[in-house]
Amino acid sequence: MSIDKVFFIFEIIGTVAFEITGVITAIEKKLDIFGAVVLGTVTAVGGGMVRDILLGYLPPAAFRHPVYTVTAIATSLAVFIIAYFFGKRIKLHFNVYSQIINVFDAIGLAVFTVAGINSAAACGVGGGVMRDMMAGGVPTILRKKVYALAAGIGALIYQLLVEHNTCPQGLAILAGAGSIIVIRLSATVFKWNLPTLKDLD
Repeated sequence: MSIDKVFFIFEIIGTVAFEITGVITAIEKKLDIFGAVVLGTVTAVGGGMVRDILLGYLPPAAFRHPVYTVTAIATSLAVFIIAYFFGKRIKLHFNVYSQIINVFDAIGLAVFTVAGINSAAACGVGGGVMRDMMAGGVPTILRKKVYALAAGIGALIYQLLVEHNTCPQGLAILAGAGSIIVIRLSATVFKWNLPTLKDLD
């Protein structure tokens, strides 16, 4: 399997993963189905669009290859419908559901960070930032669970392995993405956060 196909599969996985986090955020903010689709799609493809625009890859891949946007919209509709019919059951197991969403978020971050580095720009946090801002929150990368730090470490691992030909690129992808997922999930389990100032009053 070629590296291009590997990246394509990874980006589809990342699109679905980030789409789910976007739709769940929309549901938590009590948006309707249209709002859920918009927020989810922006979360899924927004970071890649920003990356492509900054790098001069125009039009962005989301427009040149509709499969990403179609996948995002289909996923958002499916998640919204599941939540609509099974929302009460999900609410009973809120802790489990929160951990599942956190896993998807970690996967999305890992996939898009490595894909972004491969395109010479880290785009893994772009869609997540857009999601948080559109939902009226402080971007996750600025406040919790070593989000940006995990992305930076994974990107560095991938880049070093590729630059020094330490291993095949496929393994470098897995190493970079895997390290991000491990750090993000470890941060959740062990409640790691970067230092913040306590209330000065």
